[in-house]
Amino acid sequence: MKAARMVPSLLLVLFLLVLMQSGALCARRFRGGRNPQPRRSPPPPTHRADRGDTTESFPLDFTAVEENMDNFMTQVKNLAQSLYPCSAQKLDHDMKLNFLVNTSVTCNDGSPAGYYLKESRGSRRWLIFLEGGWYCFNKENCDSRYETMRRFMSSSKWPQTKRGTGILSPLPEENPHWWNANMVFIPYCSSDVWSGVTAKTEQNGYAFMGSLIIQEVVKNLLGKGLDNARVLLLAGSSAGGTGVLLNVDRVAELLEGMGYAGIQVRGLSDSGWFLDNKQYHCTDCVDTIGCTPTETIKRGIKYWGSVVPDRCRQSHEGEEWNCFFGYRVFPSIKSPVFVVQWLFDEAQLTVDNIQLTGQPVQEGQWRYIQNLGIELRNTLKDVPAMFAPACLSHEVITRNYWIDVQVKGTSLPRALHCWDRSLHDSRNNKPPPKACPVHLIDNCPWPHCNPTCPTIRDQFTGQEMSVVQFLMHMGFDVQKMAQQQGMDPSKLLGMLSSGS
Repeated sequence: MKAARMVPSLLLVLFLLVLMQSGALCARRFRGGRNPQPRRSPPPPTHRADRGDTTESFPLDFTAVEENMDNFMTQVKNLAQSLYPCSAQKLDHDMKLNFLVNTSVTCNDGSPAGYYLKESRGSRRWLIFLEGGWYCFNKENCDSRYETMRRFMSSSKWPQTKRGTGILSPLPEENPHWWNANMVFIPYCSSDVWSGVTAKTEQNGYAFMGSLIIQEVVKNLLGKGLDNARVLLLAGSSAGGTGVLLNVDRVAELLEGMGYAGIQVRGLSDSGWFLDNKQYHCTDCVDTIGCTPTETIKRGIKYWGSVVPDRCRQSHEGEEWNCFFGYRVFPSIKSPVFVVQWLFDEAQLTVDNIQLTGQPVQEGQWRYIQNLGIELRNTLKDVPAMFAPACLSHEVITRNYWIDVQVKGTSLPRALHCWDRSLHDSRNNKPPPKACPVHLIDNCPWPHCNPTCPTIRDQFTGQEMSVVQFLMHMGFDVQKMAQQQGMDPSKLLGMLSSGS
């Protein structure tokens, strides 16, 4: 215990020494003074060919002080402001837009595809993020998507810079483990769940080149420092999360084929683990929302000219659509993958025709929602590294609250850190670290029974709803449930409020 309490103090002293040194050097420049003469000649500049001998600037592990993080980071900020005279010179945290060198790989409308990059000099860790945003699967709904959601099909109005949030944030208080990695954000403009390899023609009117965009971005980044990487984490949310499952092995194979087998390629799939289940009630398949998940993908892969992982394709010859569903493709993936999935995913409920607005849900809908959580939990039981809270939400790793959600007392950044450590120890033939869980799934049976779930808001009024208000809105009968459990209704309300 005493050693644990010393950690924040030791880190604080380390920060103090670094900031004092940085502050002194910067103050001299700020005042126009001279640096003192060095005692020895400075080392020659490091050339690109010599970079393999450089020492990586590895991030401090802020997860060690999670319980004291708020107080600790406040002290660090206060020290930085008081000791760093150049704080007026704003640090550039933005990612900059780059278009692909290979102009034949494009967005849906033929405009150039690209990526946003924020380099972190000295770090040998790279994070490439795939954006999500649904899809279209025929000429009619792609035309509609182009009119209403053009930024997901064209780069014509992309901004020049983008600020990273969540796991893409460069601030350690927002991103404890990955804050100083090289950050890459690839905008989603292919509408094909990152699976297509089809160029635009007069006949089809649109290009679907999501998988090729990822490949070209990786090739471009090799000239910007990725060639010296130790770890590449391919991450994504929603359609981007499914894109990770479809492409992580392809990225590893690409790098190995180009002579970079030493780069450890890993995947982080957020909210991309969809089920090919039966809808609550069936409707005509005319758009993305109305179709069953399987029918959408069956039509899509033909329209997009999709590629799927080789091992999965061999297992599902003639029915390659299976590879778009996490529990079917996961057994065929060779690269390590960490899965993040809400047990009551809003996008899954949407395609299952469960509407959570307006009138309270019917008893049949309530049972369907609970069964969805059970089904999803069952498909995740054999995934070694995962984080599955019993919340009603969609996407998390780029949200500002991503550090707040916990499963069994462990936050998502902490779980990812434990996963990173376990992979490192495994490569060095060491046992996995103790008290560092990587398989985390809630056991409680209904949406938002976890008290750390994101805030729920009424979609009409915008006001926050308590867990009890939310469950009653969904038609949850507190009196009936209490009677079934043999307890007082007020006691049950208290348990629900606390997430018990």
